[in-house]
Amino acid sequence: MIHNRYLFLLAFLSICAFSVDKVQGQLHNPKSIEFDWSTDTNNSTVPLSEFEVVLARNSFPVLDYPEFVGEEEGLKDFFIHEPVIAVNINGEAKAYPLNMLTMHEMSNDSCGGVPILPTFCPLCNSSVVFDRRLKHDGKEYLLDFEVSGMLRHSDMVMVDKQTETWWQQLMGEGLVGELAGAELDIVSSMILSVEEFFSHYPHGKILSHHTGQAVESMYGHNPYVHYDSAGHKPYERYFNHEDLSDKLEPMERIVSVRGNEGYRIYAFSDISDSVVINDEYDGKKIVILYEEGAVSVLDEEDITKSKTIGTATVFFTRLDGQYLTFKSVDGKFFDNETGSRWDIGGLCLEGPLKGKELIPQTHTNHFAFAWLSFNPDSEIYGH
Repeated sequence: MIHNRYLFLLAFLSICAFSVDKVQGQLHNPKSIEFDWSTDTNNSTVPLSEFEVVLARNSFPVLDYPEFVGEEEGLKDFFIHEPVIAVNINGEAKAYPLNMLTMHEMSNDSCGGVPILPTFCPLCNSSVVFDRRLKHDGKEYLLDFEVSGMLRHSDMVMVDKQTETWWQQLMGEGLVGELAGAELDIVSSMILSVEEFFSHYPHGKILSHHTGQAVESMYGHNPYVHYDSAGHKPYERYFNHEDLSDKLEPMERIVSVRGNEGYRIYAFSDISDSVVINDEYDGKKIVILYEEGAVSVLDEEDITKSKTIGTATVFFTRLDGQYLTFKSVDGKFFDNETGSRWDIGGLCLEGPLKGKELIPQTHTNHFAFAWLSFNPDSEIYGH
């Protein structure tokens, strides 16, 4: 009996080893980094050969329920033109600096009682916030995430700790594992500078610099020096340059808006030239506002010396049954209908509508090459 059990155990271990070797053989893993996932790789919506193993598991320290500070301390700790992901839910506003997220790439957190996942992939300049709650195939999940160490088309692949499903950060789609085919809901957010965030949300909170992580000394510094320079392309070792779209420059920043039939994207070069874009998409009237100030976190090593890229925000223009149109005068935003003045976050500062707020249109920010690799049929505004 013991002999039979021993033979069975050897056979079982051989099958497991064969299975792992088979998966390793399909993944692109030029450095032979150890594969440490129990993911059900037989359930996949994309070929495993599209995944590049770049780092070992746990190489990125995820921020789980981090500490935050208020305006006074935040303005001392952070460069005022540093960009943040701003999230406002049920009256609670939180800011996640992109430079800090460059070192962590995500944070399992909550805002206004909603479990959220702010994410940033520096290689794709993709900033997206997801709801960590999921309903799929009749089941409900509350997921926690970590960085897989893998990339797909240069974009971060996330892993949930509950099922070890692999997820595409840019789109929030489950790719490989138990939850393959599922899609995370996107939480509305804006990219604002630290100064803009606290001007719009004076009672808001920003991530504390004191995370207790080894990378704490790196905050304020950019490891991807001049990555977004004009004429540059993504790192070829992570993205095949033959697959680059010729519709926009690869490192052009874009804002994406989702409609019923697909996506419309807006190039930052067009947005900054226009400053205000009054538009209509899928029967909904929207406005895009642009303001100078925020800098790139992918330019100079010291981000306080980085180039200005500005801020773009998107809102629905229907307010209290009335449609508004907007203009910029001397760097300030006004609506044409009442002459009221607005800020970049959609709050009315002066005039008949003072105190009113526009409803944000959910949008996300990316480099053009990354977005178009996943959504090549996107409609491009003005092109």
